[in-house]
Amino acid sequence: MGAAFYPQIKDLHIGAVIASGLLFSARGIGVQAGARWAMARPVRLASYLIDTTLLAAAVLLTTIVQQYPFVNGWLTAKVLLLIVYIGLGTFALKRGRTPPVRRWCLIAAMATYAFIISIAIAHDPRGALLWIPGVAA
Repeated sequence: MGAAFYPQIKDLHIGAVIASGLLFSARGIGVQAGARWAMARPVRLASYLIDTTLLAAAVLLTTIVQQYPFVNGWLTAKVLLLIVYIGLGTFALKRGRTPPVRRWCLIAAMATYAFIISIAIAHDPRGALLWIPGVAA
């Protein structure tokens, strides 16, 4: 039954990935600019809602395609980098003690986010490295 909804769940997942990244980057830039809205409760709640949707869709997709983290290398890489991304994100938005620390964590988090997307597109843990001649041979 779930396989019948695969295209819709995948689209939901991709939409949530995009929304999550856009909101995080906007909040990160807002924090850098000293904007209070970036940490306001409604914005944080929107982030939680988007990320919960993203995670739920991811779990459904793994069950439908029967590929799982810690079994399939590309999904393992995504999950491990997701943990790195979340850690960097917390330092980019609030735990970083100085603006330069928060700035570098934001940059690193966004690079990690982009690499996770490249892994998802390639279905390979080397992600974007596959597209650099001679690097991932």
